[in-house]
Amino acid sequence: MTHPIRWQPLLAVSLALPTLSALAAPLPDAAAVGRFATELLVRQHIDPKGPGVAVLVARGDELLLQTARGQASIELGVPLAPEHRFRIGSVTKQFSAATLLKLVDEGRASLSDPLSKYLPDYPNGSAITLAMLLNHTSGVKSYTGIPGYMGNLVRHDLDTAALVKVFKDQPADFAPGSAWAYNNSGYVLVGAVIEAITGKPWWQTATTLKSPLFYPAPDRIVDGHASGYTRGNGTALAPAALISMTQPHAAGALVGDLQSLWRWNQLLHEGAFLKPDTYQRMTTPEGTAQGPHYGYGVFVGTLRGERLISHGGGIPGFNSLLQYLPAQRVTVALLRNADGGLDLELMGRQLAAFAAGKPFPQPTAVSLPAEQLKAFEGVYAQGQESCSLRMADGALTHQRAGGGAAALTPVGPARFAVTGSVEQISIERSANGTITGLRVYAEGDGEGDVWTRTGDLPQRADLSLSDAQKAELVGDYAGPQFQIKILLGPQGELLAQPPGQPAVPLKASHPRELYATVVDVSLRFEPAVGPAQTATLVQGPARITMTRVPAAAK
Repeated sequence: MTHPIRWQPLLAVSLALPTLSALAAPLPDAAAVGRFATELLVRQHIDPKGPGVAVLVARGDELLLQTARGQASIELGVPLAPEHRFRIGSVTKQFSAATLLKLVDEGRASLSDPLSKYLPDYPNGSAITLAMLLNHTSGVKSYTGIPGYMGNLVRHDLDTAALVKVFKDQPADFAPGSAWAYNNSGYVLVGAVIEAITGKPWWQTATTLKSPLFYPAPDRIVDGHASGYTRGNGTALAPAALISMTQPHAAGALVGDLQSLWRWNQLLHEGAFLKPDTYQRMTTPEGTAQGPHYGYGVFVGTLRGERLISHGGGIPGFNSLLQYLPAQRVTVALLRNADGGLDLELMGRQLAAFAAGKPFPQPTAVSLPAEQLKAFEGVYAQGQESCSLRMADGALTHQRAGGGAAALTPVGPARFAVTGSVEQISIERSANGTITGLRVYAEGDGEGDVWTRTGDLPQRADLSLSDAQKAELVGDYAGPQFQIKILLGPQGELLAQPPGQPAVPLKASHPRELYATVVDVSLRFEPAVGPAQTATLVQGPARITMTRVPAAAK
């Protein structure tokens, strides 16, 4: 992808024709953005006595909105303010990437350099380039996916060499450059390379090259730092899980506030921090990273037809999102001091689209009788993907294979808004009125994509398991790709909880097979009798087998 064209006024015809800026609708001002953001935040139902969110929207040098909701410290009753600082998690990656790219611009490294030039003893380091580390195509095992590692082990303070030792001898996920997989170890290695070049801790370079962020060293107090929270087992609010901030390293350790992220977007995208060719490469996915649209430390996608450069971050107790629309120079920054409860990606896209003058449709709900809604039930497909429409608790729901179920709000006789999304769906019929498919509008309007109706809904059993049968399934399970906890809820119901996510309810189709009710996932346990030793997660075409974690390893 190339940079958007910057139109210049045509002076020779300016007297005969209106300028392009005169033809374009004016962009919303700060007051309009403020009203829209207030409405959006009200819809989030943020508990004023719970963890909150800080929000910034800017266009170029103009600050359009800066606000916060909720508490910075629930224990002390300190309200959250826009000036508070948060752990930004993986938003750190673009700072680390830009730091290494700055060293490339200075002639101190090359993106084609092998890792072995800087870490001579790293296994297969001669086949891994710096570019592969930056765009997650190295194949190096991500240490955050090592079974059991994200428990007590992640609480230990480690220097760079000790952290690299954690994963360096793990088997590779794939040959360097042959595939793409999001990889925190790759960015630890980016930090290690920065240290090898500069002779200083990675964060000292990353926070002195005009980077307005902070590194929370174990012996360092960061002024104005908000407290982080979690939902624990998916119910009661609790302090975030402990983690030594030496371990997120160059993959996720930095701390920032709204203003620092805005200044960073201006510096990186508008301030010639990098040479033009280097910046172009940073923001242009290449090779096997083109599928997930990943550059160097940033995702590069589209929003309402405009180029969008963004990255989110998640770390115990915190979530973050930083977005940039080059055409309108729009920055959106969202910082949350809890590791769940709000969809920052959805909020960010809505705010950015509005500030860019291309808001998503805001349809008005209508009422449809239950029997009319039930007629829309069925399975629909497009290519290898499938989805289902199903009545649940009196509402029609939409669920993609392998995804979560979302309620549909009628906005017309055969058109629906997808709850928790900007997406809309309309029902397609033949000339004789037979339902033939549905049309999905990913951004709420446009032409949409057609999905063909392929059949009726499959029926699933709902068995009642004894306490003994449930006890044989309860436990922690982990594999190279995924981890999950099976636990009992307050009413004795079975729940499943991945790390850092809310617990979801489970039902049983067999004494050794459970399925989620809010996401299209099932779990199959082995052996057939006695305490389960393995759990295989089935989500769409994926099959992930995990082994029970012994109690001593937790």
